Amino acid sequence: MFLSLSPRPVLLTATAAALLGASALAFAPVATAEPAPAPAAKKAAARPNILVILMDDLGWRDVSYAGSEFYETPAIDKLARDGMRFDNAHVAYPRCTPSRYALMTGRNPARAQIPGGTGGEVMAASEFTVAEALHDAGYATFFVGKWHLGKTPDAMPDTQGFDVNIGGGSAGAPGSHFFPYGAEKGRAMGPGLDTGKPGEYLTDRLTDETIRLIEAHEKAKPGQPFFAYLSHYAVHTPLQAKPELKAKFSKKLAAMGGAKADAYLARDGETKKYQDNVTYAAMLASMDESVGKLRAALDRLGIADNTIIVFTSDHGGLSNRGAGGNREVATSNLPLRAGKGHVYDGGTRVPMIVLWPGHTKAGSRSNAFVSNTDHYPSWLEMAGAALRPKSHVDGVPYLPLLAGGKGDPARVTYWYSPRPRPNQTGDTAAGAVRVGDWKLVRNYDPSKKGELFNLAVDPGENKDLAASDPKRAASMRQQIDGWLASIGAAKPHLGRGAEADKKAARKEKRRAAKGKETAREQDED
Repeated sequence: MFLSLSPRPVLLTATAAALLGASALAFAPVATAEPAPAPAAKKAAARPNILVILMDDLGWRDVSYAGSEFYETPAIDKLARDGMRFDNAHVAYPRCTPSRYALMTGRNPARAQIPGGTGGEVMAASEFTVAEALHDAGYATFFVGKWHLGKTPDAMPDTQGFDVNIGGGSAGAPGSHFFPYGAEKGRAMGPGLDTGKPGEYLTDRLTDETIRLIEAHEKAKPGQPFFAYLSHYAVHTPLQAKPELKAKFSKKLAAMGGAKADAYLARDGETKKYQDNVTYAAMLASMDESVGKLRAALDRLGIADNTIIVFTSDHGGLSNRGAGGNREVATSNLPLRAGKGHVYDGGTRVPMIVLWPGHTKAGSRSNAFVSNTDHYPSWLEMAGAALRPKSHVDGVPYLPLLAGGKGDPARVTYWYSPRPRPNQTGDTAAGAVRVGDWKLVRNYDPSKKGELFNLAVDPGENKDLAASDPKRAASMRQQIDGWLASIGAAKPHLGRGAEADKKAARKEKRRAAKGKETAREQDED
């Protein structure tokens, strides 16, 4: 069934549709695969709303507060000043689908052989998601934007715990960031975005849809907390932005001396050295406006003081391409190494801000390691709901950090990327294990050796210590090999397969000839 909060159709679950009144939205828990937890300790009236703002391909240094001198993010900077910024936040995988799987399930995607194995690029219906857990705890649940966790109707947001789905479909990228948006061949954007005004910008549209959902819910069920998950398609390719913002940043770049000739570093494929992409800067400006607009809406509705905001990204910025490639690259993650697709910190480290009025100290910062698997148990604790340890097996609640805690200095974390894309982003098959500040990169390409880094003194992963500390390197290699064997991880591929590599090489030539990417090629990311 479809509901119109505006003239645009919105997909509802059967449960939500059955409970829809003439002038109000009503929601009820859906059946779940996991037994119901013990009753929540908090009273329903005191439970906070949760608003999640997930960006796509936003790098750790793509925000002003992290040191960017070219990009401008005043609203995000204000959010950081008002809440707590996490300066050592990471994701469980440096690409879209596996990272989003980790956020929704609290599980490392290697456990489900995502990608490169039986899990493919789909989150199984049997997974008990954070949305389902919050729904069972009495929350109304809204999804808006990029889903990218399945291709069939039974693998969409409305079957994974969300009452309402706007825009969530199989697409990994829009055909255009301007209406009509479209999607790559064989993919779909999801319901609610098929109508609009010509030239309407997707980031603005998704922001407005989220606000409409919150407004409608507050009018109909003001006593019921909500979980709103805004998953932007920005700042993923295609790189497209509003003309007036592009003009602004073109002038700024010119005033800074213009783009530099030595644009790339011959490392990890090719690494972009400077943040100087005018279109990307303009896309970031629209993204920043979205954050400001959402906060203004919460203030206007009188619910800002009881709404948690979590702002983050699905992985590091698109900073690398294959050696000798001609692909337009969006940003630079330096001084961190590499970016999207790589298990180095440039690919896994992301911006993260949490604002919980009455709980987070304004302007506070945490340097403790956190992963996006940690959101699931953290949001349950914030909601006063019982944890689901059989579901979020890799998640560690970060609420103690909000109170000034230091975290576990010896925490062990794994990354595993068995399906590389050397022609697109310059990465090769690799895994990594981090124990405290020590990190071992396990390279499966026979032309590359394993690498050992002490991140406390070398956050850019520039000095390989494997030769000088062979015992530690060997021990950590055994550690990651043992873990991968214990979970039945997929076998690594040196490329995407011989035929896939040839196909990717042909696409690279077409990109060079056309000077742009097709929507299908964008989704290959």
